[in-house]
Amino acid sequence: MEQLMKVGDFVRGFREQRLSTLKSPMDFFDHRQVSRPKDLTEATSRITHNTRYFSGNYLLIIALLAIYAMLTNPLLLISLGFLAGGFAAINRFASEPIQIGSMVITQKSLYITLFVIGLPLLYLGSPVSTFFWLVGSSAILILGHACLMEPGLESEYGNVETV
Repeated sequence: MEQLMKVGDFVRGFREQRLSTLKSPMDFFDHRQVSRPKDLTEATSRITHNTRYFSGNYLLIIALLAIYAMLTNPLLLISLGFLAGGFAAINRFASEPIQIGSMVITQKSLYITLFVIGLPLLYLGSPVSTFFWLVGSSAILILGHACLMEPGLESEYGNVETV
């Protein structure tokens, strides 16, 4: 129960910090600010500014791509669910050794069985290729958007102090 409260606090803090920086879709998809950078220096400065300015939107893109990757790879979803559910079930219901007839089943033997079944299943779900697909597609989308979007007026006046 205490762990669930920690997870709830983490989610609440994440929502307050990161998702509060979400920009409106009108600002994020403003086609009037799209232009090709003149050189590498301008592209780098645009990427630097836009990754800070649209950080909440970019995190949302990564989350949506991760959900898409999990939904389109059902074996990976099943294997992760099997492993997570197995860990939860073993921790909750089998904290003490169980005796069935003359055989004693310990928590250690349950974990070994879970790994013997779960790890080959996870390997078949190809988590490494899914991870690299997520990294590559996120990088292309985010860097492409950040490079093509001209910084708005707020970037030019960001260093000006108000009196």
